[in-house]
Amino acid sequence: MSDDDSGVGVGDSGVHVGGDAYGGVRLSQRRTRRARSSARTIMVTGALSSAVLLGSGVLWFLSTYAASQIKRVNAGTVGSDARGAMNILLVGVDKRDDLSRRQQNQLHLGREVGQRSDTMMVIHLSEDHSKVTVVSLPRDSWVDIPGKGTHKINSAYSLGGAKLAVRTVQNATGLPINHYIEVNVLGFINVVDALGGVSVCTPVAINDQHTKFQLQPGTYELDGVKALFYARTRATARSDLDRIDRQQQVISALLQRALSGGTLANPAKLGGLVSSTLKTLTVDDALAKDVLGLADQLKDVSTDDVAFTTVPLADVNYTAPTGESAVLWDKTAARDLFKRIAADEPLVKPAASKSATPTPSASSSSSSSSADALTVAPSRIVVRVVNGTAITGLGARTRTDLRKVGFQVPAEPGDTTPRDHTDTVVRYPAGREDSARTVAAAIPGADLRQADVPGIEVIVGSKYSGTKKVTVKDSPAATPTPAPAADAPVARTATENICKK
Repeated sequence: MSDDDSGVGVGDSGVHVGGDAYGGVRLSQRRTRRARSSARTIMVTGALSSAVLLGSGVLWFLSTYAASQIKRVNAGTVGSDARGAMNILLVGVDKRDDLSRRQQNQLHLGREVGQRSDTMMVIHLSEDHSKVTVVSLPRDSWVDIPGKGTHKINSAYSLGGAKLAVRTVQNATGLPINHYIEVNVLGFINVVDALGGVSVCTPVAINDQHTKFQLQPGTYELDGVKALFYARTRATARSDLDRIDRQQQVISALLQRALSGGTLANPAKLGGLVSSTLKTLTVDDALAKDVLGLADQLKDVSTDDVAFTTVPLADVNYTAPTGESAVLWDKTAARDLFKRIAADEPLVKPAASKSATPTPSASSSSSSSSADALTVAPSRIVVRVVNGTAITGLGARTRTDLRKVGFQVPAEPGDTTPRDHTDTVVRYPAGREDSARTVAAAIPGADLRQADVPGIEVIVGSKYSGTKKVTVKDSPAATPTPAPAADAPVARTATENICKK
């Protein structure tokens, strides 16, 4: 959503997500069953774009009368067949010129007129519409904007509206954009409230000085306004990258909630969604005309079939020629990612593969010893360094040290806010513990911590004393299967994103 990113908590109806974040329509029984089926099928296309999109997606298919209320725009999209693979660009905007002064103050959006885009996601539906891949494009991505030169990717919308945003994303990703969906902040608030609120769990503290939104590590139940602040704040160590993680987690949870049956089975709740959020949607002409056909093809998609990732980055602390702070894509890795998406290759291995992994015997001391051995070589691990202290140059020194012992550290170090870390922490996403153990072994005294991060990350504390070389276990179990390429995308399913109690 925007640079600036805060409601009463709800009860057991809240939705749990993981994290490092309007009356009724009376329908006959027959139409109700049809509406439930249609609403369920569109949840993936709608919800995956953003939390707002998810709720709005339900609305599109509740009743045919609602379709006429959706705003349309000529976005320059290429359209698509009713069946077959397709790519949808979701743009979240912080439109504020139609808000009252009270709303502007409450949401901390400022009073400037016009619209800015803050969330950009490419949603890919596989050819058989059984899988969905969602790629977040960081708003500060430094890219070429056709006819305008190089700017942050979110400038495309303000410089040329939907058409220029679509052209920019097509050029940057190499993917044809078949459809376009635009949502605004009020839609986000409305859909969260219509679904009964959202419960978020954050492993790190959030202290947003601008919005006064604060959370200590833990689980919280939020209404729509506070959920918006949670999804928009950049007041954590990785700034916009952390925000992307929170947005993906909230979308996953809202998707799970909408598909769980409580909302879709209740015509009054569905009617509330329809009457409250349709006005927040703008879509391309072609999509507005054939949403029912698309909906029918998505009826079997579940949260296990939806994968989230973020475009690979080479430099998260890039200073543009204009002096702006931006991020640079890893062009090779990004190109590979979008080629895989275009070819319908899954980014997440089937869950069944995990059960096939042998479980070591708890009674075997040799197994325990084997489990402690390092199995991933430093040369196969990409690390990002963040200076968690006020010691100038500590991040750069740590980056140099890690490179000397064989790790890949392509990006310049970043900084945490606040910079008060004492201990050095190695953070890693689910499924990357083996690589994280190698990094931690190379940094004496470092702590291991699983978190919702896109890759291995080292937050350097004031106790940092350097690195050491590590020995990796050389055994058949560790060598037959090549490690993923260093630029392989890190992806998680919507199911994995949902907070576990």
